Amino acid sequence: MNDNRADIRVGVVGIGLMGHGIASNIQKHGWPLGFLDHPGNQPVDALVGNGAQRFATGRELAAHCDVVIVCVTGSPQVEDVLFRDDGVLKGLKPGGVVIDCSTAIPSSTEQIADAVATAGGRFLDAPMTRTPKEAAEGRLNLIVGGDRELFEKHKPLLESFAENITYAGPVGAGHKLKLLHNFVSVGFSTVLAEAAACAQLGGIEPETLVEVLAKGGGAGAILQRLQPYILERDSSGFRFSIANAHKDLGYYVAMAGDLQANKNAANGILAVLEDARNAGHAEAAIPELIGLLAEGERDR
Repeated sequence: MNDNRADIRVGVVGIGLMGHGIASNIQKHGWPLGFLDHPGNQPVDALVGNGAQRFATGRELAAHCDVVIVCVTGSPQVEDVLFRDDGVLKGLKPGGVVIDCSTAIPSSTEQIADAVATAGGRFLDAPMTRTPKEAAEGRLNLIVGGDRELFEKHKPLLESFAENITYAGPVGAGHKLKLLHNFVSVGFSTVLAEAAACAQLGGIEPETLVEVLAKGGGAGAILQRLQPYILERDSSGFRFSIANAHKDLGYYVAMAGDLQANKNAANGILAVLEDARNAGHAEAAIPELIGLLAEGERDR
């Protein structure tokens, strides 16, 4: 990408908790910004006040922009944004670039990349990790799949909202690695939640549980994230919902099935999350699984 940023217009689809941070940092670093108007967007007054243009359809946004970044919930939403009658592919410029920052099923991603190429464009999958706080700070982690030259060309744009960027390989590799990451992260979290619930039912003091885990094989980022809830019932440090965790684990299981990989542990974790979701706790944060599991076992 030539670094004459004023000449390269960037569109964002999905101004949600993560997308708002992405959009604001792109704008702050000098790229002209457009975005898809949608009821689910976070407040856009600051973006518009700084010159961002809103567009009613994906087709209009893509016709205006050189690069379109998609940051929506998952594969069905990505497919809708791109393929609908007034979607992005209907307006994509020749040579236009689509960068998908969503969490998605890799087999869908590969089909989308083919469709973008057929429409005359190019595609990168660039799913992210970290939270809305880091998104607002421009400090996301990105895992990027696609043509290496295309990645290098657009790296300055990605660096405007990301602190750590890993090139994963060809199209789909970014989404594969994101699902692997989330399987490990959510899987460890669910195992720890079950252990903490069991400890609670067994009369183990929370402080003692944390001390033993921290000095042994339970040490690490997941314990740090769940520790405030174990000790003080504070879930604010890990605001990732059971619904999103369930979605991501479902995507992982689908990917593992496509690859004919073993998924027994993933199926067990998915079942725990599905039980919590079906019991009406879809919007609860992952740390709250501890209390839900302890209460659920006591009620049986």
